Amino acid sequence: MLDVPASRAVVWRPRRVLATRSAQALPHGRSILERAAGQGIEVVELSSDRVTLSFPDDPRRAYAEAKSTLAVVVAPPSKRRLQPIAPSADWRVDLAEGCPAHCSYCYLAGSLKGPPITRVYANLEEILDGLPAYLGQGTITSRSAARAHEGTTFEASCYTDPLALEPLTGSLSAAIAWFGQWDAAAQLRFTSKFADVEPLLGLAHGGRTRMRASVNPRAFARFEGGTSRVAERLAALRRMALAGYPVGLTIAPIIAAPGWEQAYGTLIDDAAAALGGVAGIDLTIELITHRFTAGSKAVLDSWYPGSALDMSGEKRSTKRTKFGTEKQVYDAETMRALRRFFETRLGEALPAGRILYWT
Repeated sequence: MLDVPASRAVVWRPRRVLATRSAQALPHGRSILERAAGQGIEVVELSSDRVTLSFPDDPRRAYAEAKSTLAVVVAPPSKRRLQPIAPSADWRVDLAEGCPAHCSYCYLAGSLKGPPITRVYANLEEILDGLPAYLGQGTITSRSAARAHEGTTFEASCYTDPLALEPLTGSLSAAIAWFGQWDAAAQLRFTSKFADVEPLLGLAHGGRTRMRASVNPRAFARFEGGTSRVAERLAALRRMALAGYPVGLTIAPIIAAPGWEQAYGTLIDDAAAALGGVAGIDLTIELITHRFTAGSKAVLDSWYPGSALDMSGEKRSTKRTKFGTEKQVYDAETMRALRRFFETRLGEALPAGRILYWT
């Protein structure tokens, strides 16, 4: 398998784009508005820096309204002070907050306050210019013997899927190009459930950006609405690897539903087939089991009533986070079975892949 043709891309198209007064004044903000207008999307130029919208009282209707709205705003200083993002990377750098996908296990539910509007940052240049101050200051890769070769790592997909927003924002391409010319031991990282990587393939990335495809078995596709098919994500990952990017698989969230062994075994085999024959591939693997908090469960239940995703207390244990909150994870026996399976199957099918962490 030497090459894979470009897939039919899933492209998010919001119903409207709002722009705050300050965002309108910045070059990157104006370019986003021009792209939106060029695609025939309604652009609303706000007279202040507050994004104020009224939503229906019905949670489902409010969710639908918010999910079809993109806001172009300016990231305040608090958002530009980077936070550690273990175990993925040294630092979290946000190009946006919010995601247009409709995943019924959404990690952002309960993490971001208010209606799930996607907000993109117009002051991208200011965000990127602040990154050198963090060089060598992290603890996940900067000072880790096992991952020191990655340099200082910056995760761009903690609170968003930047590839999903790229057709409107261009922010990901700009960040990749910025890292490509940064003569430092540093790496940008992002993971995505989307597949339109064509704008990224010709960039001068310098090997300083790692794309990971976030994948789950086809049997669980019903939990990932509005995203590219898994086969398309894997094909996109191959094209990125052939373009010289380091790449990765984010298998998340691992769901221990009936038949999971066969489902994930097929997924691993599909990934091995998609990435086969790429000379010198630099491949990492991240394994994240399904978990939820009481708050996120309440939000998800209101967004996706009747979802088949099991968020009962069966085969679950309570784990306290470093922030003092509690989350429900799989019990010890289930976790052991899952971990044993993945480490064995991945070692057999993708021996070139390095497992970065299990959580």
